[in-house]
Amino acid sequence: MVDGKPGPGNAAPAKKAATGAYTPAAVSPNRRARRSYTIRLWSVRHSRFLEWFYGRFADAFLWLHPVWNRIGYGRVERPVTFVERNVKGLLFDCRMCGQCVLSSTGMSCPMNCPKQLRNGPCGGVRANGHCEVEPDMPCVWVQAWAGSRNMVNGDAILKVQKPVNQSLRETSSWLRVTAEAAAARENAKKGESA
Repeated sequence: MVDGKPGPGNAAPAKKAATGAYTPAAVSPNRRARRSYTIRLWSVRHSRFLEWFYGRFADAFLWLHPVWNRIGYGRVERPVTFVERNVKGLLFDCRMCGQCVLSSTGMSCPMNCPKQLRNGPCGGVRANGHCEVEPDMPCVWVQAWAGSRNMVNGDAILKVQKPVNQSLRETSSWLRVTAEAAAARENAKKGESA
């Protein structure tokens, strides 16, 4: 803020450079965005492999449920969230909503949509498949559809998602899914023995 008015932000690097402000050349907003789009698009193109890998990863996490339970889910939340944020941030430009639906959206995170639509594209997708709000960005939902067509469980994209529960932001969806799967497994065992 300058004199109560918003500053030029990162959008005016030439003007900043003229005033002597430090503007690193390799960190322009467009370059950062392009880099995240490139990795995001790689993840969509390799959605079948990532789906397979995540299945094995989820099984391993569920196998570790007794460890998480003994230590306490609350105590492992912080380190697991740190790892999850960095891994999913790199691969999917994750926003840590705490309710990950990557496995049903072709490995394209719907939270990257500027409108944060969780159940499909808006009516403003451009003819070239890009976003109406951010014209340089490929539409998250166009990419989600393409990624879901590569996946074994690709029809999961047709499942209607619940609205985002904001109280789960910045929490680990890996731990939540594991705890829910463990509880379902224990309930199934109780049902069989009864």
